[in-house]
Amino acid sequence: MKNFEVIIIGGSYAGLSAGMSLGRSLRNALIIDSGKPCNRQTPHSHNFITHDGQAPKEIADIARKQVEAYETVKFHEGSVIKLRKTDEGFETETSAGEKFYAKKLVLASGVKDIMLGISGFAECWGISVLHCPYCHGYEVRNEVTGILSDGDMAYDFSKLVYNLTKNLFIFSNGESVLSKDQKNKLGQNNISLVEDEIEKIEHESGDIRKIIFKSGKEISLKALYAKIPFQQNINASGDLGCELTEYGFIKTDSMQKTNIPGVFACGDNVTMMRSVANAVAQGNLTGAVVNKELAEESF
Repeated sequence: MKNFEVIIIGGSYAGLSAGMSLGRSLRNALIIDSGKPCNRQTPHSHNFITHDGQAPKEIADIARKQVEAYETVKFHEGSVIKLRKTDEGFETETSAGEKFYAKKLVLASGVKDIMLGISGFAECWGISVLHCPYCHGYEVRNEVTGILSDGDMAYDFSKLVYNLTKNLFIFSNGESVLSKDQKNKLGQNNISLVEDEIEKIEHESGDIRKIIFKSGKEISLKALYAKIPFQQNINASGDLGCELTEYGFIKTDSMQKTNIPGVFACGDNVTMMRSVANAVAQGNLTGAVVNKELAEESF
């Protein structure tokens, strides 16, 4: 079968949640997934009630098994490389050349984090190099912690992390652009600003031991927060004309609708609040709104 009512690109939390909503509404849906979630290195997921502390893969495996119970929802392993608007809806093409068609399209495709060119950074990402204090901060509370960032981002982020630990460093990885007033405020709270350039992160199986600087300085740490760039996994703006926000996320309204009629988006690709709980909630809403559109169009 190549024709569906809905195609969902991405079979992680947002996509599976949308799939469950659609399956329970008896919609013929296809979930296309590459099997490479952005949190695949993360050992534990937190701040998701009923699953707090569980491995991300375990949560996803349970979710997939439950969605598979709905016979109208099908799965296909592959990477979507091209999207196209058709007279009847949308065409998706995978890297293997397979084409699928649907009336509605749900982009739950997530984002790809761009690793910094610091030795050891990628190996620690999601384990001890962290993106979110809500997801991981409690586990490293009161520990010696760093923030790899600079400017307003570093200053604002330090307020959140400071609530979790007073043993805090900011690493600007070079001369800082923090203002004099910001530096003074950090100093008043005993937050150390280190402007030396980082040489590498010394770790054991992804667990940070110390930051080693090009100057020869070394600082032992338990955790490091980092704000790094990302890119969309799907070229929705180029292929379909989906509008992006100033931060590079797919722009949606309160119903997860993009500016392109029939195209919806949910999960990490639409928000900087990247968490399992948020992705599940957005996917659930998306599935319901898609079903409502289909019901209204066919009534």
